[in-house]
Amino acid sequence: MTEPAENPGPAARGAGAPGSGQPGGRGLRRWLPVAVLGLGFVLFFAFGLQRYIGWDALREHRDWLAVAVARNEALVAAVFVGIYALVVAFSIPGGAIMTVSAGFLFGTVLAATYGVVGGTLGAVCVFLAARTAFGDVLRAKAGPALKRMEAGFRENAFSYLLFLRLIPLFPFWLINLVPAFLGVSLRTYFFATLIGVIPGALVFASLGNGLGAILDAGGEPDLGILSRPDVLLPLLALAVLAVLPVAYKKFKARRKFEARGH
Repeated sequence: MTEPAENPGPAARGAGAPGSGQPGGRGLRRWLPVAVLGLGFVLFFAFGLQRYIGWDALREHRDWLAVAVARNEALVAAVFVGIYALVVAFSIPGGAIMTVSAGFLFGTVLAATYGVVGGTLGAVCVFLAARTAFGDVLRAKAGPALKRMEAGFRENAFSYLLFLRLIPLFPFWLINLVPAFLGVSLRTYFFATLIGVIPGALVFASLGNGLGAILDAGGEPDLGILSRPDVLLPLLALAVLAVLPVAYKKFKARRKFEARGH
């Protein structure tokens, strides 16, 4: 009678080999998106590409850019959105400069639209990469306090994210990362980001209307415009409106608790 073949062990099945579907392979793939974004950041500065995101570069090439827009605006707009998405995904400073420059080339409304689309796509890339690499690990090691914070944030994620996007006090790259660590859904993150970056994009794009005269005079537009009271106060008002549903929910829950207590 023939004995049954022995069940192959992990070594025979290739456990841990990249692409084998085993934990080792999954672990390597989990870090790949973060590695790509990190490599993109390093290569950007290694090749000196930052010199193309600045007022001097725009002053030097603006005539060529204007001709390119006149000849094929759709293609230039698509390239702009792609570059903007990469700048955000690689966490490279320069998004505000790009939006102002787009306002000069495309006009306020179209420039804001392209900036919102590119910025949202780039932010989603960062979110997905961070969630893939760190999300499960951090949640597994989270203590009770962080778990309570995660539960509260996830319950009102859209309002909280909208608030953070509207207030120009927090670094854009930081807001891209935090929701990934707190288990926010991609759908919620996408729409909160898409809506939340619109006001800032409109403000910066509107600066592009008079950019030509500013560059001719050897000056630079004021990128600190978001901190001016006439701009900041409306943004604060929008941010307060964003968290009103959270405040109302907490108020309603407290009233219900007090009613039960009596």
